[in-house]
Amino acid sequence: MRTITVSRYVTPLREGGSMPAVVEGDDLGVYVLKFRGAGQGVRALLAEIIAGGIARALGLPVPEIVLAQLDPALAQTEPDPEIQDLIRASAGLNVGLDYLSGALTFDPAVDEVSADFASRLVWFDALVANVDRSARNTNLLMWHRKPWLIDHGAALTFHHAWNGAVADPAKPFPSIADHVLLPRARALADVDAELAAKLSPEVLAQILSDVPDEFLAGAGAEHPQGPLAAPHTHRQAYVDHFCARLAGREAWVKGAINARG
Repeated sequence: MRTITVSRYVTPLREGGSMPAVVEGDDLGVYVLKFRGAGQGVRALLAEIIAGGIARALGLPVPEIVLAQLDPALAQTEPDPEIQDLIRASAGLNVGLDYLSGALTFDPAVDEVSADFASRLVWFDALVANVDRSARNTNLLMWHRKPWLIDHGAALTFHHAWNGAVADPAKPFPSIADHVLLPRARALADVDAELAAKLSPEVLAQILSDVPDEFLAGAGAEHPQGPLAAPHTHRQAYVDHFCARLAGREAWVKGAINARG
């Protein structure tokens, strides 16, 4: 991934629970910045990188993800004390997503997507355990008449209480029943084998190679022993988890199909 330096804080996006912000980068680009000092901490940034990388490997549209260096001195220009605290707590490396100017929030009552796209998205969200794609909060944008996936910080729910072990990887994902596109996902069985074939161990390892060591070290600090203790074994633990989940996918794909029924 590219690394940019945040040159200006533009405005907060207060509809996000972690209060992301629109910022400008030193490359003159505009990004939605996800702060490591926000509620879920560095694990939300890990989820953005890993889930976003998996989505892209599956051919799903995700804005470019960048690493973003944040200078705590930017807090001095912000009048809101809450924003000042968030900037200072997030000094250093964070994650940004390319800002899709003019994009509109996906409206399931108005916006159309194909059964094929809906099925691929439901399959992906079941794989990565994304709890945040409901009708209340779709985390989909319509940009140039095309749906784009955003905000995967709430995915990978397993890693918030995780010691690196692969436990019950085939477990169905109950929250898929609330997925905004589940009613349209009529081709889940048809896309299953194709999507799984795109996520070889080598592809998953390449996705994890984009994760900075310092993010993994921060997330693994509470586990001084075991596979999360070192960045390279921490990466492999994620690869092992997804390989096992793919190997046992019959159960969770069937769970999603049954949820449609």
